[in-house]
Amino acid sequence: MQNRFIYYLITIISFTSCGLQSNTSESAGDLNWRLFRGNSGLSGYTEKSLPEQPELNWIYETKERTVSSPIVEEGTTYWCDRKGLIYGVDINGQQVFSFALHTAVEATPIIKDSVLYIGRIDGYLSAISLAQNDSIWNYETLGQISASPNVATFQNQEAIVAGSYDNFMYCVNLQDGSLISKFESGYYLNGAAALWNNHVIFGGCDSWLRIINCETGEATDSLKTEAYIPSSPAIMGNYCYVGDYNGNMYEILLENGKISGHKKISLGSDKNGSFVSVPAISSQDVFFYPDGRHLLSIDRRTGKTNWKFMFKGDVGESAPVICQDKIITCTKTGIISIIDTEKGQLLWEYDTGEQIIGSPAIIKDHFMILTSKGTLFCFGPQKQ
Repeated sequence: MQNRFIYYLITIISFTSCGLQSNTSESAGDLNWRLFRGNSGLSGYTEKSLPEQPELNWIYETKERTVSSPIVEEGTTYWCDRKGLIYGVDINGQQVFSFALHTAVEATPIIKDSVLYIGRIDGYLSAISLAQNDSIWNYETLGQISASPNVATFQNQEAIVAGSYDNFMYCVNLQDGSLISKFESGYYLNGAAALWNNHVIFGGCDSWLRIINCETGEATDSLKTEAYIPSSPAIMGNYCYVGDYNGNMYEILLENGKISGHKKISLGSDKNGSFVSVPAISSQDVFFYPDGRHLLSIDRRTGKTNWKFMFKGDVGESAPVICQDKIITCTKTGIISIIDTEKGQLLWEYDTGEQIIGSPAIIKDHFMILTSKGTLFCFGPQKQ
């Protein structure tokens, strides 16, 4: 009992020492989901609650393929299709925004102060004003940008942080798109960078997880994993979780800008698939897909498995999101599931009939799901 108390005391202390990085998304009552994992630590945890028995409110169809996750600004959902057209659909299912980039796009955008930032296949990072419906700046890298950017305060400047297939992680001035700094890795950067205190943490296709100090602009530590890291790390408090392509899931303790400890909490095997999704973290547990058909819950304190839930189809790349005591998941076969986080019991299920690669967006009383065919589903509480 004493050990359990100490563990939770440490957890609470680590939450309150997060500096620039927030572990939870915006307040439970708002209509915003400005990053694809809900917060800059990419933890996939929110205090927003899901409806008890969700009901489909409306569907908006574009019939244009996308691999983006939806993001939401003041009730309007934004995403970009693979041809480079940015959509904005309001809470009533009406399109209210459109902007053409005229180039191929795979990345999920983010929104900061009514400006949408997005990476492109042609290597540009673009800033689009939602109010003016116009481009603010474009910054050119030498490789495609496939992951969502993030926002950090870097060397006393607000910066957009994004990785490129030219093997560099870029920190670009948020206001004018000028280069602040860039950091070289050994191969492609396919995942988003996560923020921890005043540090940026990212993995790459060279198998290294790297930590950069945002104040000094210097690398402070790194960790070599067994295989390349195709997706993004997730951070809560002083703990980072990241998976490699061999199917290993790592728990990493962060202290004073360094990696003070690490261990594998799930081992890859011939039966396991590779990790291409981002884990979701609560104060007690971590949730991830150990293979193509299951969601696994592991107690962060003991390292023991709480439960294992089997899906009806391949989970693919979509990442789970924790909403208080429930977790919402999407499969590549198009099934949305809401699962009880304590017991791993299925509470609700909906079959969209279309492939889902993106992650859910959660706002007050609603959640948004975007399929690969460019269909946006809006779910809310049952009507009385």
